[in-house]
Amino acid sequence: MISKIFMSLLWVGFLIYGFLLAPPGQPDTIELIQNLSTGNWDNINPLIISVFNSIGLVTVLYANLLFIDGREQKIVAWPFAIAGLALGTFAILPYFILREPNPKFSGEKNLFIKLSDSRFLHLLLTITLLVFVFWGAISGSWVDFVSEWQSRRFINVMSLDLLCLCLIFPLIIRDDMLRRNIDSSTLFWVISLIPLLGTLVYLCFRPSLPQSETN
Repeated sequence: MISKIFMSLLWVGFLIYGFLLAPPGQPDTIELIQNLSTGNWDNINPLIISVFNSIGLVTVLYANLLFIDGREQKIVAWPFAIAGLALGTFAILPYFILREPNPKFSGEKNLFIKLSDSRFLHLLLTITLLVFVFWGAISGSWVDFVSEWQSRRFINVMSLDLLCLCLIFPLIIRDDMLRRNIDSSTLFWVISLIPLLGTLVYLCFRPSLPQSETN
C-alpha cells in the first residue's frame, strides 16, 4: 500500500511538473521530434540524440517486462506497454500503481512472451543502448545540453523521464526474478542500487521463464 501511495504521488508530481512547472515549450519542438525520429540528426547535439533514443530503448525493455508480468494481472498490460513507448513514465507508472505483486507465471509462452524473454533481444538492446549513451557522453556538448535543458520543456521533461525510468525498474524486477526461481535479496539490491546498468546485466543473463507443466 505504501509503495502504491508513493508511486501515485510520483506520477501526480511528474504530471504537475511536466505540464505546469517545466520550462516553456518552443515553437520548433515538433520539428525537433520529427528530426530525431527520422534520423535527420544534422546540427542536433549528440547528447539530445542519445537521450531521445535511450528512452525509446528503455521503454522497449519495459514493454518486454510488462508483457510477461501482465499474464497474471487482473489489468491488461499491453495498452500500458504500447503507450509507454511514446509516453514513458506517464504510462508506465499507472500500470505499476494498478498491478498487484505476483511472482508466478503460468500458461504457454506465446510469441510475444518468447520474444520478451529472449536473451538475444536483450543483449542487442543493451549493446545499442550503451553505444548511444557513450557516444552521446563523449561526442555531445554538455554546455549546450544544460542550456537546452534549462530553456526547453521537451528536453527537460525527456531527460527527467529517462532518469525516472532508470530508477523505477526495481518495482517490477523483483517479481520477474521470483518467476525464474531467483530468490536473492542481495542480487535484487545490487540490481536496484546500480540504476539501469544493473537491470541491463540482469535482463541479459537471467534464466528463461520455466516452461509450464501441461496436464
